[in-house]
Amino acid sequence: MNPTFAPATKGAIPITILDSKGLDTWLKTQSQSVQSWVTANGFNGKLGACLTIPDDAGALSAVLFGWGDAAARSRGRFHFAKAATSLPAGAYYISAGLSEDELTESALAWLLSTYRFDRYKSGTPAKAHLIAPDGVDANLLEATAAGEFLTRDLINTPTNDMGPEVLEKAFHALAKAHDAKSSAIIGDDLLAQNFPMIHAVGRSSDQQPRLLDMVWGDADHTSVTLVGKGVCFDTGGLNLKPDSSMGIMKKDMGGAATVMGLAQIIMSLNLPVRLRVLVPAVENSISAGAMRPSDVLTSRKGLTVEVTNTDAEGRLVLADALALADEEKPDYLFCMATLTGAARVALGPDLAPYYTDDDSLSHSIGRAGRKVKDPCWRMPFWQPYEDMIEPDIADLDNAPTGGFGGSITAALFLRRFVENAAHFAHFDIYGWTPKAAPARPKGGAFLGARAILETLRQRIDA
Repeated sequence: MNPTFAPATKGAIPITILDSKGLDTWLKTQSQSVQSWVTANGFNGKLGACLTIPDDAGALSAVLFGWGDAAARSRGRFHFAKAATSLPAGAYYISAGLSEDELTESALAWLLSTYRFDRYKSGTPAKAHLIAPDGVDANLLEATAAGEFLTRDLINTPTNDMGPEVLEKAFHALAKAHDAKSSAIIGDDLLAQNFPMIHAVGRSSDQQPRLLDMVWGDADHTSVTLVGKGVCFDTGGLNLKPDSSMGIMKKDMGGAATVMGLAQIIMSLNLPVRLRVLVPAVENSISAGAMRPSDVLTSRKGLTVEVTNTDAEGRLVLADALALADEEKPDYLFCMATLTGAARVALGPDLAPYYTDDDSLSHSIGRAGRKVKDPCWRMPFWQPYEDMIEPDIADLDNAPTGGFGGSITAALFLRRFVENAAHFAHFDIYGWTPKAAPARPKGGAFLGARAILETLRQRIDA
């Protein structure tokens, strides 16, 4: 699926966007027949209302779209997506009614709303097409939508078709498409090359664990490393998950899918960075060789970890990958993972919580997220909780008891493996839209990545 704007077309249908106050002024400039049609159909500019207007021959000639008021718009985002999903086939353009930032958001909303996951059933292709509004960066928006579609597809695909082996193939295909270099360390080679925790988590699956590595761009440019959790399915290991929690664990590789989608955007836009992408790809399964509660593992960094719960496996595979990433001393290191239920309890499914000690970077992420409508919320690396992740017999505990601050303690755990990166942030994302919303169908979600992209564009260009 390739989300693109329509070329400028003669006969394209104008969409006029009107808030409740502007409707009366607009109506006064229209013919009596249009005024009567609008009144008869009860169009009042309510947010999301969409009205088609026929010409004298009955053919579609114009569209009105309601923009409501500021209070209504503040309760959501991507409102214009409703136009894309409700209008009949044809080419459309936005004729009036929005600011430059609103135009950009609305154009992206239209593109995102064309997504269909139809691998396993017949889909209905989008038939209404939008001409890129004047003043928006069409290339940026098309690349962004394409990256998001890749992430959604990867997450939505069930594990029988998206295990570690297939995720590796998708990873190499992405690298090949952009002339990047990619490699994989698989199975017992992980032990030989000192990635013991990735191996421990994934060794019980029929598909061997692996560490995927991609490098792209000029070595002289700002170095950006993305690390994504690639647990293709999480049974919880021997500390087995309940059925209610296991149902959508195909999304537990959402961090990997997100960094792959973000990497695609970065490479498509040819951003001036040296990009590295690391994905520990495993399945947390059960067999005679599965890691056990109370096992003590030695990480790549040399820190020992007591496994008090095998369902806290994501931070184990990420720790080895982050240690490798940190050895290069990158300028920017971002970690993306569907890591804890505690983050969902704190912020719900829409907000992407992130952790960083860097106030300047945090300010950039927050500002960028607001600009591109990818809301993020800073969480604390709360130093007093460090004691909670230190057990009696090892350096670290992968799942502290007590049930308090679960997202924070997971983030503190990961921070122990990052010392050299100039700027570091960890995102504890959900990776899933539980209920359909404008431009965001139920299923795999692209959280935090557009905020990171905009942060990099602002800071690298500065």
